[in-house]
Order: sequence, then structure tokens, then C-alpha cells
Amino acid sequence: MSTTENFDKSRRPAPARPPGAAVLLETVRNDLAATTLPLALPGVEQARLDLRNAVAQLDDYIIPRYRSLDAPLLAVVGGSTGAGKSTLVNALVGHAVTRAGAIRPTTRQPILLHHPRDARWFENDRVLPGLARIRGTLTAAPSDAGASGRGQAPVASLVLVGDPAVPAGIAVVDAPDVDSISDDNRQLAGQLLAAADLWVFVTTANRYADAVPWRLLLDAASRDILVAVVLDRVPPAAEAEVSADLHAMLSREGLGGARVFVVPELPLDATGMLPAAAVEPLLGWLRDLAADAAGRAEIARRTVNGTVRALVGRVEAAALGAEAQITATDVLAADVRTSYDDAVARILEATRDGALLRGEVLARWQDFVGTGEFFRAMEQNIGRFRDRMGAFFRGEPAPAVRVEAAIETGLQAVIIDEAANAAERTDQRWRSDPAGRQLLGTDDLSGTSGGFAATVAAEIRAWQGSLMELIRTEGQGKRTQARWLSFGINGLGAALMIVVFSMTAGLTGLEIGVAGGTAVVGQRLLEAVFGEDAVRRLAKTAREDLHTRCLGLLLQEQQRFQKRLDIGTGVPPAVLAQHAAALRKLAAAA
Repeated sequence: MSTTENFDKSRRPAPARPPGAAVLLETVRNDLAATTLPLALPGVEQARLDLRNAVAQLDDYIIPRYRSLDAPLLAVVGGSTGAGKSTLVNALVGHAVTRAGAIRPTTRQPILLHHPRDARWFENDRVLPGLARIRGTLTAAPSDAGASGRGQAPVASLVLVGDPAVPAGIAVVDAPDVDSISDDNRQLAGQLLAAADLWVFVTTANRYADAVPWRLLLDAASRDILVAVVLDRVPPAAEAEVSADLHAMLSREGLGGARVFVVPELPLDATGMLPAAAVEPLLGWLRDLAADAAGRAEIARRTVNGTVRALVGRVEAAALGAEAQITATDVLAADVRTSYDDAVARILEATRDGALLRGEVLARWQDFVGTGEFFRAMEQNIGRFRDRMGAFFRGEPAPAVRVEAAIETGLQAVIIDEAANAAERTDQRWRSDPAGRQLLGTDDLSGTSGGFAATVAAEIRAWQGSLMELIRTEGQGKRTQARWLSFGINGLGAALMIVVFSMTAGLTGLEIGVAGGTAVVGQRLLEAVFGEDAVRRLAKTAREDLHTRCLGLLLQEQQRFQKRLDIGTGVPPAVLAQHAAALRKLAAAA
């Protein structure tokens, strides 16, 4: 085979309508393809590879075979480097169709040999749809398409060769070495073997125990696939011993039913061909399989059902992998929530234990209400206090504004500090987790976001404005309106803030905190204007509003982490688990 031509896709027959089982398989295939495992969890690389392999096997073999159990069997000839696969294939058809040689790797471009009457089964994309079709022709010498050196692009096509020497009802593919030095060759060999109805494994007397082929043979056992093992180039003196040992190994691994064919060590002729008699037992076996239509269908049914049973495990593993991704996401999300919920709690604690009444706030409040002598006068006569305070507030509103500004500055510092602490704790927890490290990458989220300080300041001013509105609303009655107007809205607002920040025992009793008698002024002033019950209600509403605003600020900040968790797994794990159960029933019924 020396010339090739692109195959005209317009000649391909339309695919058959899939039966019910194929519909299920296509649904499973699409959901597996849509499943993502984005987080860097332990073992995730293997899980991703298993997902890709499961999708590929559904595409390359399971779905096409379910659609057409009467299609010719696909026999893939595989094995280790230098085992003599190409030489064996050439001997089976009686002339050279693939290149054999000492330079490795030799077989790179896969060649599918079929009887000319079976061409329609392989010219479309019924099997191995990811590989384009190229029509090859027979010539006196094998094509260089089968040989390659390193550094070439990955193979993306399958050469089809119609050869009357191939029995009708079976096709033979010469696969690349399963242990090739080329990654692409190994992957292609695995893809071809996964698409096979039966495997012809070629090994030698000194390599039949190699690990790589046995891993594939064990996969064959799990799929209940028909296997023939060709023991090639066996010295006559070692045939009995090696054959017995190989049979024992096959039996131990659940492949006791595999056929074993021995090809003795023989010289090749001038064209590099084995004597026909050397492969006659294998060729006769293949001819017998091809001639029995019912037997072929049974082999195909057995192999595809075994493959579906093996697929169940992969689908279950995909469901577990997707569930593990969700669990890991939940853990990371919980780290975020815990850090920021703790921050909100600490902010609220700082606003009710009197901590904010120290420093600048305390100084501005004392400037506002006067001296200790003034407090004593207030205690003795709240009426005279109201008169003095009314004149004070009406004449000099600026001190009340300075109290508000001091409260804004102090509260802003507390919120920013706790938000930064929450971000740092979350960043540390995520970086101690492989999945969290992956989501963070090189970004540093251990501080607050840009513009957060300005956002906090604006929110505090909005809260202060809402307090003023509360006071206006509470003072709408005719009896209280004159009182709060005489004191001034800013003064009463400042007093309410002081009361809110001095509450250490909840809302019962309005107990006074760190600032001692200082907060009594605000409390008594508000009680004189609105009454004790109204003050409780105002303080409760103001605190709840502050809580809501602080929670909103920190919820906004934690979105920097939370939005990185919006990854999803594509398909819910429960759906994948349902698919696994349906596939198990399908295989059991078959």
C-alpha cells in the first residue's frame, strides 16, 4: 500500500436509528462529557482521565456497537514494542500491508484491513468517529504511512484498506505499541483497543510477563472481551515451558478462556514475510469467527455488555468525584462564611460594649453635653436641663455634628479592621487547602477590596441618616414634637447613637457601658423627650439597622472569595448515580 486518497464523506451511509439502549447510552455519554472536576483534589487528574476515556469508549465502541450488533467484528492487534505485530498482520493476509522494521516506533498511522464487501461499515464514523477516514490502496510494497519518527503531529486519521484476503465479517487493525516511546502512539493504541470487539495480543517468549500489556489484559478481563494471545518468536526448546507459564498467568487473572497461539522463531523470507503455515492456526480461528454470523453477534453482544458493566464503575466514580468537588466547595464556602460571620459578631460586640465610647467619641460627646457639674444639674432637674440643652442645641449645632463625625470615624475603623482580619483568615485557610490554593492562584485577597473604606463611610452616614429619620418619625405627635424640635435633630441623633453604643446587656434596662455616667445624659435626654419605652424601641431599631448594614458590607466583601466557588460540576452527582444504576440494569438484562 503506497498511495492514499481522502475518502468522500458524501458516500457514507446515514447512521441507523438508535434503539432504546443507545438512547440511554447517548444520554450518559453527553452527561459524562458535561461533567467537570475543576478543583485540584487528590486523584482528580486520574478521575478526569477516566472521564475522558469513558466518553471516548462510548463514542468509539459502545454506542456504535449497540446500534449495529450485526456489523463485522473489529479485531485489534496490539502488543509491546518489537513484538512483531506488523509482521503478524502481513502474514495473516499473505502480503505486506504494514511496515515492519527495527526503527521504533514503526506502526503509527493505524491501518484497518477489511474485506471489500464490508467497506460500508467502516467508511462512515460508526466506530472511532474522532479519526478521519483515508482510503488506501494495495500495492507491491507497504506504505510509509505506517512508519514514523519522533516529533510528528498526532495521528488524526484511519487508513482503510479493502483486501480480499481478509475474511468477510471481521476487520483487523494494526495498532501502535502499547508501550511506545511516543505518548501519542500509546494513547492511540489505548483508543483502538477500547474500540475492539476482540483483542489479538502479540508478545514474545521473553516479554510475555511485561507489566504494560498485562494491565490491558486485565482491562479485557473486566470487559469480558474475547482475547487471543499470540506468543511470537518462541524457540522450540522453550515452547512447552513458556506456553504453560503463560496459560497459568492467564488463568490466575481471569483470562483462562483466552486462546493462545504460538508462532515459532522462524527466519523471514526476502520480503520480510513469515511462512504462511506459522500463522495458519490463528488465521483459521479468525475465519471461523467471521463465517458464523450468529456467533459474531454473540461475541459483539458479550463484549459490549461487558464494556457497559465496566462503564458502570466509571460512572459511579464520576458521581463520587463530582460529589467530592461539591463537598470541597462547601468546605471552602464554610471557611468564608465563618470568617466573615465572626467579623460581623465582633463588630457588633464593639458597638455595644462601650468600646466606641472611648477616645475621640467620648471627648466630642463630653464637649457636646458639658461638664460634670452640668450632669449633676441634669440629674436634679430634667426640666431645667431641657431648657439649658434646648438653648445650647439651637445656638450651637456644630458639636453634635462633631460627635457624629467621631462616631463615623471610630465605627469605620472597627469595620475595616475586622473585614481585613476576616479576609486574612480566609486567605490562610484556603491556602492550606489544595483546592483553595488553586482558586486563589497568585491573587492576594488577604486585605479589604479597593474602595471598601469609602463604601463603609457612606454606609455609616446612611445609618446615621436613618437614625435622624427615626427620631423625626417618633416625634410626629403634637406632645413630643415641640420637645424634640427644642433639642434639635442632630443632638437627639447623637444621643441615640451614644445609647446604642453603651448597651452591654441587650435591650433590657439599657445598661450603661464603658463610658460610665457619660451615656446617662443621652439616655435621660431621650427618655425626657420620647419616654422610656420609645427609647428602647428606637435603640432596638437602630441596632438592628446597624447589624443589617454591617452584614451587607461584609457579605459584599466575601463575594471576592465566594464568586471563585461558582464552578459547578456540570451534571449533579445524583444524576450520574442514576445513570450508573440504569446501566447496571441494562447490563444485567442483557
